[in-house]
Parts: sequence; C-alpha cells; structure tokens
Amino acid sequence: MNAGLRSLSKPIRTVLRWQLMATAALTLAGGILAGVDGALSAALGGAVSFCAGGVSAVVAAKGKAQSAGEVLIGALMAEGVKIGLMVLLLWLVLAAYDRVVAPAFFGSFIATVLLFGMAFFVRDYD
Repeated sequence: MNAGLRSLSKPIRTVLRWQLMATAALTLAGGILAGVDGALSAALGGAVSFCAGGVSAVVAAKGKAQSAGEVLIGALMAEGVKIGLMVLLLWLVLAAYDRVVAPAFFGSFIATVLLFGMAFFVRDYD
C-alpha cells in the first residue's frame, strides 16, 4: 500500500479491500457466465466504484476540520467528488466499450457501491 492509502482510516482501507475482493469474485462470475466481455464488464464496474470511493476518501482525509461546519463542508465535497467521478467514469466506460455486458457491469458497480457504505460499521480500533 502506498503512503496515500496508509493515511486513510482503517474503515476506509477495509472497505476498499472488500471492494477489490468483491470485484475479483464478480469478475470471475462474469467470466463464467458471459465470457471475456462479462468478466471485463464486471471488472470495470467494480473499478468505477473503487476509484471514485478511493478518491473521495483521499479528498475527505485531506482536510483538517476544526469545526462542525468544516466537517460538513469536507464531507459534502468528498461526496460531490465521488458522485461526479462515478458519473464521469460510468459515461467513459459506456461510451468507450461497445461490448459491455450491462448486468455484469452495473451489478458489480452497485455491489461495490453498497460495500463502500459499510465503512460505517467497521471498527476504527484494533
């Protein structure tokens, strides 16, 4: 792991790991069910969510908020970056890859987005 990811909290690092594992499993399933295009579609769907979540977490970790308002602004900025990057990456994949298998792509994307929300339930202490 590089220094940027080590600076993230344990819950975020944990869910990013879960996203990678889920993407790998869904890529394998997509490959078995729909061939190479299914595998690549599932991998791209997971990658969209992983990249957007990772960038969002880095944006959120950059700010050293000293008030409740600054915390809220930082959280909203991180969410805005995540949503904007998701929309951009989804569009990029759908525009660039003509043979996308929609159920594999969107299934993997949705599964990994839901996993990112599980950071709330991961304990921050050892």
